[in-house]
Amino acid sequence: MRRNGTSALALTAILMSTAAVRAETKDMRIAFSNNYAGNSWRQAMLKSYGAVAQKAVDDKIIAGSDVFTTADKEVPTQAAQIQNLILQGYNAIVINAASPNALNGAVKQACDAGIVVVSFDGIVTEPCAYRVTVDYRALAAAEIDYLATRLPKGGSLLEIRGVAGTSIDDDFHNGIQDGLKKHPDFKVVNSVEGDWDETTAQKAVATVLPSLPPVVGVVDQGGDGYGAAQAFKTAGRPFPIIIMGNRQDELAWWVDQKKANGYETWSASSAPGVATLAFWVAQQVLDGRKDIPHDIVDPYLAFTQETVEAALPKIPVGGVATIEYSLDDSKKIIADSVKK
Repeated sequence: MRRNGTSALALTAILMSTAAVRAETKDMRIAFSNNYAGNSWRQAMLKSYGAVAQKAVDDKIIAGSDVFTTADKEVPTQAAQIQNLILQGYNAIVINAASPNALNGAVKQACDAGIVVVSFDGIVTEPCAYRVTVDYRALAAAEIDYLATRLPKGGSLLEIRGVAGTSIDDDFHNGIQDGLKKHPDFKVVNSVEGDWDETTAQKAVATVLPSLPPVVGVVDQGGDGYGAAQAFKTAGRPFPIIIMGNRQDELAWWVDQKKANGYETWSASSAPGVATLAFWVAQQVLDGRKDIPHDIVDPYLAFTQETVEAALPKIPVGGVATIEYSLDDSKKIIADSVKK
């Protein structure tokens, strides 16, 4: 028998072939291994991931998606966590990693067990893993570029770093160095560890301020702009140009200062919702899609003097500007990455 020019036998063959390529994910489970949750960005990340993953469970796209955050920021703790997830039989593991290299052994064990691994934000370098990246190095270099437009004669800068040992901290620091080579009139006179957290940053900056010459700018990694401002205020020193990181509290401070005295700066960060893109990448790999590159780039979000006031009311108090990706959004980003 033939229908529309296709035999029943041929139609069966096509359907079988399609089924072989398109794996069902409704019975599969995805785990999330997260190494740190101690700031507003990470809290927003967990909230976004949880909402999108739970909807995928409710819609019967996957069977389950569990989130595991380590009790500390140590690599051995997260490595043990990943090994435990392997034993629990998850089909995929999404990772925000404590180290780009030190987790590679555990990641390779997962891959060897047939588990899909997708790292993001804090990525891993193990070749078997997929990586959803934000170009933090370019973002950091752009901070210096911005300062150069405002301060063509250069000056002394304070650098606030993030969580030591992560790929994020390394990329940001290297990007700052790239910017300094391009604009040699600037010099970093001190560097402190802020852990992407306002309170930690405020204490760290307050500790070093008495020993610093006049500072014209603060370059950082996000989650520390408001804390830095408070440290300068407490010390009775004039506010330098502090680069912001899309947190609601620092953008609110910026807007208040802008209205009061015309204060100008720039803000940029990755969106916490990048976690949802990593989730869908894992689901798509499990679903049998073969053209997904191992490196997918998610653009960072930035706000300017002209756009910050309109953006601020859309950000929850205590939250971070973000984007949550749908499956269709993620498919488009994947397709764009394939084209590149």
